[in-house]
Amino acid sequence: MSLVRLLGFTTLACGCVVGRYRDVGTSREVVYVEEKGQSCGSHGHRRNHTITAERLAVTPPVGVVTLISNPS
Repeated sequence: MSLVRLLGFTTLACGCVVGRYRDVGTSREVVYVEEKGQSCGSHGHRRNHTITAERLAVTPPVGVVTLISNPS
């Protein structure tokens, strides 16, 4: 078991909430599924398990899409 530092939380497009952590000893970033979304159909998204980058379906933060699609 290693010491980790919380970097933040993200809600995926499927509704799952993942937490990003940095392992203090190795500086490796680890992503855990904190809560599974009610409508998530991914078998790879399991609560309290790590998730790999290729399985992340991250949506842009609120406001970023507006900034990209509506230039002023």
